[in-house]
Amino acid sequence: MNDKILNYGIIGCGMMGQEHLRNIALLPGARVAAIYEPNEIMANAAKAIAPNARLCPTLTDLLADDSLDCLLVASPNHLHVAQMDEIARTRPLPLLMEKPLYTDPADAAHIESFAQSYSAPVWVAMEYRYMPPIQTFVEEAARATGGVTMFTIREHRFPFLPKVGDWNRFNRNTGGTLVEKCCHFFDLMRLVLNDDPVRVMASGGQVVNHLDETYAGEVPDIWDSAYVIVEFARGARAMLELCMYAEGARYQEELSAVGPKGKIEAFVPGPGRFWPTHLGLPPTAQVVVSPRQPKGPQTVEIPVDPTLLAAGDHNGSTFYQHQKFLEVVRGGGAPEVGLRDGAWAVRIGHAAQAAARTGQVVKL
Repeated sequence: MNDKILNYGIIGCGMMGQEHLRNIALLPGARVAAIYEPNEIMANAAKAIAPNARLCPTLTDLLADDSLDCLLVASPNHLHVAQMDEIARTRPLPLLMEKPLYTDPADAAHIESFAQSYSAPVWVAMEYRYMPPIQTFVEEAARATGGVTMFTIREHRFPFLPKVGDWNRFNRNTGGTLVEKCCHFFDLMRLVLNDDPVRVMASGGQVVNHLDETYAGEVPDIWDSAYVIVEFARGARAMLELCMYAEGARYQEELSAVGPKGKIEAFVPGPGRFWPTHLGLPPTAQVVVSPRQPKGPQTVEIPVDPTLLAAGDHNGSTFYQHQKFLEVVRGGGAPEVGLRDGAWAVRIGHAAQAAARTGQVVKL
């Protein structure tokens, strides 16, 4: 299979699905062969990006395509579990599964069973791992800090964008903001600390965004801000600060890890197409290392290929993630981000939402 052009089947081609299409088009040795997207507008947009792909009327029709070598699911969150089950019953190909794996806490056990029975590799799409500044941060964190004891993530960004059918305006469809948006950050916490969490504390809610909107007479209930503290088994602590009504922030994500030897930070700009024009061009991503000894901070700029920046909203990470996924499809080992990682990220998000709703510490 190493010389073969690999054929993707794509399930869901809204905003994120189209980002995947643009990045697959940049990959040597891969192409999109079939697309299932029930919304006509999104299907036409997908066809414009991948003109040689066949549009399939149903998921069943797509899965019947014998030419496919792998699948990508980028459908709305609440459809993920049912679509994973249909794939498992019909055509268990190597699968790149967009986050979050599931939205209902009751599905956690089902995902564990799926992980045991699915006969092909499953890679959970955690694009933030593969943003060049964050990847550098992750690689250097242990050396720069002497072992991370405190890890903070701050995301200040724009509100949720409109989606097909406005599905992302309601917790019942997304799993809630701390699952939908923040599972990325809980995944990074486990990755950087190389540990699993034991307790979660949180405060969050809907303060500004979408309160003046209605859909079929219903006001959105999706949260727009939160603080979350996560304690880990070996004693490290991590915190998330989320604000989704801070469009003018210089950096969208700011990461900070501290340990006995020093501190490392990463500063990641938001997508260029959403950057306020009056502020000029978005800044270049940076990683800053600050030893405890008085040597002064060392700052390194982390540029991203402009072609990759233009292909999506995640600082080139979608392209790099597909590169690694295709290595697995070609027989190159296990996924770097597996079902256990994806399930943990959702579990922490659900725990944080429960902690915020009840005012209680949630033990894991």
